[in-house]
Amino acid sequence: MILYGISTCDTCKKALKAIENAGKSVTFRDVRKDPLSEDEIARLVHEFGDRIINKTSTTYRGFSDFLKMSEPEAQIAAQPAVMKRPVIEDEGRFSLGWDDTVQAAVLK
Repeated sequence: MILYGISTCDTCKKALKAIENAGKSVTFRDVRKDPLSEDEIARLVHEFGDRIINKTSTTYRGFSDFLKMSEPEAQIAAQPAVMKRPVIEDEGRFSLGWDDTVQAAVLK
């Protein structure tokens, strides 16, 4: 299992701790320190569409109008922190966020 996020994100920290406490093996990948490849970004955009972009974040609000109008792939490549998080990959399945539904699926 891989948890994609950023190290300063409280939601990522909560998810990581809950997964570890459930006895599951998880690798944390900080997308700022270890940016996603073009192929990885394309997979996430294919999976989630523009939902992968956190449009309420300060990162997104700081984008130029040009970047706001760009494709999600360009936005994540320019600023990985704009990605909604956490993204959890488990055996080829992806989850976005850390709501009750995601928790039930990941922690089962």
